[in-house]
Amino acid sequence: MPITKGYRALVDEALTQVKTYSVDEVLARSGDPKLLLLDIRDVRELQHEGTVPGSAHMPRCMLEFWVDPASPYFKKVFADETKEFVLFCNLGWRSALAAKSLQDMGMTNVAHMEGGYTEWQAKGGPTETMEERKAKKAK
Repeated sequence: MPITKGYRALVDEALTQVKTYSVDEVLARSGDPKLLLLDIRDVRELQHEGTVPGSAHMPRCMLEFWVDPASPYFKKVFADETKEFVLFCNLGWRSALAAKSLQDMGMTNVAHMEGGYTEWQAKGGPTETMEERKAKKAK
């Protein structure tokens, strides 16, 4: 069966519909208690590459279930409408698609970070390994 709309078309379409922040814009808001960065990458990516300190890991495969209050997997953090949830992945493709999906569900307080974790690292954004994150939580 031929693909009639490829991934690039889906990403480009999502980018016209979702709020997008640059890494510099997100870095400028570091420490803002109303901003929650959501790392939607697979756990293996986090284990291999690390993540952004203070971000929450919300894997792409569970996001819609964790957002929906009617779901048995609902996460209470999403009930806080005063927060802005900024999604990121490795390059910004999955996060654009995920942000669009959450907007389609009715969320208005969602955006994505252009360039993803790759751009975050290139801009010198702080990172931590999963071991460092676990050690912080243990204290």
